[in-house]
Amino acid sequence: MSKIVAVTACPTGIAHTHMAAEALSATAAQKGHEIRVERQSSQGVEHALAPAEIAAADVVMIAADIHVDEARFAAKPVYRTTPGRAITRTAAELDAALALQGEETSQMVAQTGGPTGGLKVVAITSCPTGIAHTFMAADALKKAAAARGWEIAVETQGSVGSQNTLSDAQVAGADLVVIAADTHVDDARFAGKKVYKTSVGAAVKGAATVLDTAVAEGEVLGQSLAETVDALKAKRAAGRTGPYQHLLTGVSFMLPLVVAGGLLIALSFVFGIKAFEQEGTLAAALMAIGGGAAFKLMVPVLAGYIAYSIADRPGLTPGLIGGMLAVNLNAGFLGGIVAGFLAGYVARWLRDAIKLPRVLEGLKPVLILPLLSTLVTGLVMVYIVGEPVAAILAAMTSFLQGLGTTNAVVLGLILGGMMAVDMGGPINKAAYTFAVGLLTTDTYAPMAAVMAAGMTPPLGLALATFVAKNRFTPEEREAGGAAAVLGLSFITEGAIPFAAKDPARVIPSIIVGSAVAGALSMGLGCQLMAPHGGIFVLAIPNAVTHLAAYAGAVVAGTLVTTALLVALKKPVSAGAMASVANA
Repeated sequence: MSKIVAVTACPTGIAHTHMAAEALSATAAQKGHEIRVERQSSQGVEHALAPAEIAAADVVMIAADIHVDEARFAAKPVYRTTPGRAITRTAAELDAALALQGEETSQMVAQTGGPTGGLKVVAITSCPTGIAHTFMAADALKKAAAARGWEIAVETQGSVGSQNTLSDAQVAGADLVVIAADTHVDDARFAGKKVYKTSVGAAVKGAATVLDTAVAEGEVLGQSLAETVDALKAKRAAGRTGPYQHLLTGVSFMLPLVVAGGLLIALSFVFGIKAFEQEGTLAAALMAIGGGAAFKLMVPVLAGYIAYSIADRPGLTPGLIGGMLAVNLNAGFLGGIVAGFLAGYVARWLRDAIKLPRVLEGLKPVLILPLLSTLVTGLVMVYIVGEPVAAILAAMTSFLQGLGTTNAVVLGLILGGMMAVDMGGPINKAAYTFAVGLLTTDTYAPMAAVMAAGMTPPLGLALATFVAKNRFTPEEREAGGAAAVLGLSFITEGAIPFAAKDPARVIPSIIVGSAVAGALSMGLGCQLMAPHGGIFVLAIPNAVTHLAAYAGAVVAGTLVTTALLVALKKPVSAGAMASVANA
């Protein structure tokens, strides 16, 4: 029987710190060893190790993603790992730690766990042109890792797109992430991993130094409540493939333009609904920026990044140009969607079909692909797609603007329910994209219904954690405050953590509440000029028509959600509450 002392610590200290401690304690007991675990969390140190316990220990385990002071363990063999490995590979990590008994701590023990020969690394390399340094950096990192006996997988983001794309399994199993890039690289998929970022030139010139520095100075991407929501969204997005994934990519890049443009248009209404018609005024300037620039860029950006998602960089140029043609042909956001898919698939086919000698490969991304893909996309948009799609958009706009009260309520029910079904997923985004697209045709009622319905799920949950505390765990009650802020900001995803724990009761409750909010908004004739902003938009004069009725719709939906949650959810058992409190 061995005596072990351990320290667990993660950036937030809410979940992984305690989960790792419990896993180590239970597994060590099963193996017949004594263990004492100190937990370092955002609330301080719990179950602190006494000097006598450290002195009597045979080995020290440190399962941490943050710095832990090791001065008090100077005379002991120390095994370092991460909380994630301690949770998922508990027995193996304990065995590796016990193997150090009688040995001095050495540099052969990696800070990320186990012998350095066992490190698994994933990397991304990217330079602005993506022709030479991207691949030189990848080769250098592979050679440096192989010299250490490490496993490494490198994704290159070059001018013709990503190659050797990292799989979910490779990312999940990685101990270390290295991003060597001179361009923006999305790091959302590496949440919870130890990440080190440097330039592509540093990797080319000194890959060995980069790897050593990554082990010593890499930082874990932390996960607060908001970051947990982002991680869940990223995980869901990673599972989406095909046309829907491409559409959402375009929408995600389009949204900042829509939000900025919509808010600027709303601000121009502060001076009066028709004030922008007077040349030289501030209202006219705000309208020129929001409506004349931002909204005109909306459709080209949507089309461009749909194509980018399909064909990577070769799709961007024909997509942007196809989107601008959709605007000029009055085909609107529907034409932009068509242009994006057309440009993306044409560019991808040309990229894969055209083979050139290596010495001429540099001409492909900067000359051949942009020219041919733009030519094909443009001709199809002008001669085939433009006029029919413009006619469809005009007919749909006319129908929506002529809706009677009964039909408007039905549409509000449908859009409202869609906003809550998957809280930021495919159905939610379909409703939101529909409403946003209609803003370009001066149809504002669906936008009001969508935002009201999108606010109520997290608001209803937040209120329920306050009025029915016995139906939620302490962790959920603490998260209720953050959910309220997310709801007020029109971030429906704030409801995801609650729905993930109790989908059978939470999801029906929020769907009904959102449907009520959407139906009331449409039925009362509310209109919203801004596409985002939540409660903060309500302070802008004239941004919302029938402001009091609109606020009432949000409140009504929130109360309905809360009432259903109170009725459907059962009180949390005393045993579960005690378990959480002791965790």
